[in-house]
Amino acid sequence: MAERPTVISPCIGVCIMDPQNGQCAGCFRTVEEIACWRDADNDRRLAILEQLKQRRRAAGITSAADSRPRRRKRPPVAG
Repeated sequence: MAERPTVISPCIGVCIMDPQNGQCAGCFRTVEEIACWRDADNDRRLAILEQLKQRRRAAGITSAADSRPRRRKRPPVAG
């Protein structure tokens, strides 16, 4: 069985696409990144999140979370 992605979506529920830069005003993803998210594996999701971090920095929007590395959800310990 294939591993299910565990990296959660960066969506914050502010889904407004900026016609000038083609990015969501809430999460900074492009339409293409939003569309592929559901089927993307963890590596692709983490790559998108890294791009979003760079976009937020370029826009002057950063947070403490941007300075911490993203972690994958650990699988539950059996037994």
